[in-house]
Amino acid sequence: MKTLLAAVLATTALVTPAFADDAITEFRIGILGGENAQDRMNSYSCLQDYTTEALGVETKLFAPADYNGVIQGLLGGTIDMAWLGASAYAGTYLQDADAVEPVLIKVNVDGSVGYHSIGFARADSGITSLDDMEGKQFGFGDPNSTSGYLIPSIEIPQYKDGITMESGVYFGEVKFTGGHEQTIVAVNNGDIDGGVTWADGQGEWIDGYNSGALRKAVDAGLVDMNDLVQIWKSKVIPEGPIVLRSALPADVKATMTDLVDGLYEADPECAYGVASGDTLGFQPVTHATYESIVEARKSKIGG
Repeated sequence: MKTLLAAVLATTALVTPAFADDAITEFRIGILGGENAQDRMNSYSCLQDYTTEALGVETKLFAPADYNGVIQGLLGGTIDMAWLGASAYAGTYLQDADAVEPVLIKVNVDGSVGYHSIGFARADSGITSLDDMEGKQFGFGDPNSTSGYLIPSIEIPQYKDGITMESGVYFGEVKFTGGHEQTIVAVNNGDIDGGVTWADGQGEWIDGYNSGALRKAVDAGLVDMNDLVQIWKSKVIPEGPIVLRSALPADVKATMTDLVDGLYEADPECAYGVASGDTLGFQPVTHATYESIVEARKSKIGG
């Protein structure tokens, strides 16, 4: 921790607790859904410690039950930083274009910055593609999820004529499970026939790929990937941004950007937890990366 903090403080020319003059009395990090709340908190506890040291104020973690809880926290000023999915960022932007600033994007082990929505079912179900899902239950995570709803809702109907996101048309029932982990568990337990989640699509299926919700589920011992089979894969989706609340003091934003940017080099294990698996860390990103997602969300489900 000392090495990372020394580098951050050197690059931002700060001596904690200089933030007191800017009335920063605490820093609040929101964590999107994807796994149960306690696991999310555990994955971010190291970043919480680093942030407290870097800013000289108490850092609090918030893991709302759904994506909208993080979005509204950012919009209302009760959350200062979060790693949003692209659709959640678009939803935030469409409600208030000045509320947050995208600063960093996760980098995969091959240097790319994208991932996929993955459709999957139980291997013993006989389902091997979307053709086998007719009349069956299909689970989506959260209406504000990119891979868990927005992109599948656009791309899956393009798979073949007659597929819609309405229950009883092609799929017997379309259900929202509440999050990625909930979808994975529901499919694994046979509560629903198929579902979608997110993964980088790199590495091995047996590992849940290199990073993503499937990898986190494997790490947590929730699933054996031998029991699951991939039935659909989206086009590449841009990784969501780490965002900071725009109203934060400039020096706070600079410190937190540098802190997360250097996390992988300083503490790969911490970066693994924050990034949901193997990663090369984070790199700068701007709003321009998400303009197509903003337009897709605007046309599909509004702000």
